[in-house]
Amino acid sequence: MDEAELARIREQFDHMVRERMPGAPIERVEVLQYGEDPEIEPGQLLARVVVAAPEEEGERLQAFESFHTAHHAAFRLLRDELDKLPVRAILQFKTSGEPCAGEPHGPVLQLMHARGGPGSGPGPEGPGLTPVMARLGPEDLETLDTLIAVGIATSRAEAVRWALARIRERPAFDQLRARTREIEQLKSQF
Repeated sequence: MDEAELARIREQFDHMVRERMPGAPIERVEVLQYGEDPEIEPGQLLARVVVAAPEEEGERLQAFESFHTAHHAAFRLLRDELDKLPVRAILQFKTSGEPCAGEPHGPVLQLMHARGGPGSGPGPEGPGLTPVMARLGPEDLETLDTLIAVGIATSRAEAVRWALARIRERPAFDQLRARTREIEQLKSQF
C-alpha cells in the first residue's frame, strides 16, 4: 500500500474513532501495516485504539471493561467501516502503559472481519477447523509470509495448513502414524 493511501486511511480511522466515541479516554489511534508489528500479516492492516487506563492491574481491567461497555455499539460500526477497505484489517482495542503481571499484553480486544468483505480471504474458522495458537520466531514468520507473497496462501493460518498438508503427503509420515498406532496398542497392554 502506498504511503498516501495509508496516510488517508490513518486520518479517516482517527476521525471515525473520535467521532463515534466522543469523550472516551483514548490515548492514541494507530493504523499499522505489515512490517510495523509482527502480528500483522502481508496484505493486512492493524487498526489499533489505545485506551488510557490506570497502571494498577485491577483498576486497569475495570477501566477497560467500562470502556467496552460504554462504547460496544461503536466497535461494530468501526468494524463495518474497516470491512469496506480493499485489504484485510484487524480492529484492536488495548490499554496504554506497561502490561501488568498476569496480562502479558494488557487487556486487549481484537475484532476480525465480521463478514466476508474485500480482502477478507478465507476465514480462520469453519466446520472441522480448530483454532491453534503458536508462537513463531522471525524465521518461521518469514517462511509463512513468503508463502503469502508468492500466492500459495492468503494468510498465515492458511500457509500453516498448506505446510501440514505437504508433510502428510510424505511416505515417512504414514510410517510415523503406523508406528504411533503400534505404540498405543502396546501401551494398552500394560
